Amino acid sequence: MSRIISFRGKIADLGTETIVLHTRDGTTGYRIKKLEVMSIQPGVLNESHVLQIFTVAKTDTSFYDNIDFSDTTLLAAAFLQQDDQNYNPGFESISFDNTVFNQDIYVTHADVVGSAAINYHIELEKITLDLNENTVATLKDIRSTTQV
Repeated sequence: MSRIISFRGKIADLGTETIVLHTRDGTTGYRIKKLEVMSIQPGVLNESHVLQIFTVAKTDTSFYDNIDFSDTTLLAAAFLQQDDQNYNPGFESISFDNTVFNQDIYVTHADVVGSAAINYHIELEKITLDLNENTVATLKDIRSTTQV
């Protein structure tokens, strides 16, 4: 039986946060079910945010404001844009919900037009992996780590 767990927080511009999910035996897997972002000051700031979730830690910030769906370590991405004159935020979020992982994930953020932080909310479906699923998830993680 699966259950939903959630994480929320505020992440700084050009920040990275680690969500610790790994276990000793790797039999617990996760899928991203929901990703949401919200400005820390809705309607006040001119903002253009890019938030991404990866299966591996990124070592530089040059990619933070570029979303690349061909990156096999990318699990989800969200984009939020608003201006302070006409508060009408544009929000898009995409998660690759068929991707199962059993290791830590890394949340990155960039405010493309400024330096504001952003709030985020992530819902993960927690699932029990059998030996074959565990092996596949672990091998994907190893392969992704060696390609970075």
